[in-house]
Amino acid sequence: MDTLDALILGIIQGLTEFLPVSSSGHLQIGQHLLHVNEIGGLTFDIVVHIATVLATVVIFRKEIWDLICGFFKKINSDKGLSLWRRLNDAQRYVVLIVISMIPIGIVGLCFKDKVEEIFSSSIVVVGVCLIVTSILLALTHFFKSKPETEKKEISPLHAFIIGLAQSIAVLPGLSRSGSTIATGLLLGNKRENVAQFSFLMVIPPILGEALLDFKHIFAPSAEYLAEHGAEVQIPTLALIVGFVAAFISGCLACKWMVQLIKKCKLIYFAIYCFIMGIVCITIL
Repeated sequence: MDTLDALILGIIQGLTEFLPVSSSGHLQIGQHLLHVNEIGGLTFDIVVHIATVLATVVIFRKEIWDLICGFFKKINSDKGLSLWRRLNDAQRYVVLIVISMIPIGIVGLCFKDKVEEIFSSSIVVVGVCLIVTSILLALTHFFKSKPETEKKEISPLHAFIIGLAQSIAVLPGLSRSGSTIATGLLLGNKRENVAQFSFLMVIPPILGEALLDFKHIFAPSAEYLAEHGAEVQIPTLALIVGFVAAFISGCLACKWMVQLIKKCKLIYFAIYCFIMGIVCITIL
């Protein structure tokens, strides 16, 4: 992988991590078109994913800081209220994020390697999953809730269901942001709330996945080496360029996506995903 490849793939990762078009699917398409085989290298993958997490933190820095400050405040001492209502807004929000992490935690720890082994090498799978993403996004256009009927708060049950959508999106081509946002909207939640929750809920899983993958880089097991071989060494400059490209494009895409969800303009991404899915299946 040279510097130009890293720049292109970094931009793809930054944009598609937040836009509902599947970052994993587009990275695989980018690898196919650029004839770059090292994109499977964990080092590059970790670097660009951390860059997009940092972009999320920068865009939502005020909200994250408010959550941190509010989480450590004392809970309401009114015994007449349920424990859920005795928590303040920040504490409830953190609990919702933890609930949403349960499905992806189970999938990530138990099935991630098997899923990647079965599906990660097939452009046809990417195409099919992009079409599924297209259908999900189209449903939000044709069955969108009216503003006056939207739920003001995401409930624990809805957080878990949105988390299930995130866990299914480990398939390449099935967009994580598209799946979680579409699921949240179809459940009748407020658009702005779904967008923010979708982007914040992914921070812990991505960081957790990065920590798990680090062990394969610095202390690979015999089983891992037998299956994947030694980790590809990518030039430091390429890693830096990939990180910067993913971070800048991620910041732009994150802000843009929040505005698009408020205006409910996801149908255009549904059309794009459908076209790209057909291209992957019939041409690539």
